Amino acid sequence: AHVSSPAPHVPAGPTASGVVSGNECIKSPIVGTFYRSPSPDAPAFAEPGKKIKAGQKLCIIEAMKMMNALEAEFDCEIVNVLVNNGDMVEFDQPLFEVKPL
Repeated sequence: AHVSSPAPHVPAGPTASGVVSGNECIKSPIVGTFYRSPSPDAPAFAEPGKKIKAGQKLCIIEAMKMMNALEAEFDCEIVNVLVNNGDMVEFDQPLFEVKPL
């Protein structure tokens, strides 16, 4: 069942951040290096079109030699991965565009 959130109505189309209305950005909680998979030869945690359940890993961010797994806070479908494997990411930088399910 689709539950509409009590957000003000916004016209369809990209918002100022470039994310399509109705989609959300998952942002980096820390500064670090972004890794899409647990190891170089492993498949990426999240690919566009993949459905991710709450609590599933989306990526790993390495900060000061600590591997921090970023987990989805809600069920969603990956629309777009906004950074490349091995990129340095900033705090609050958008990492994934997702569609809440």
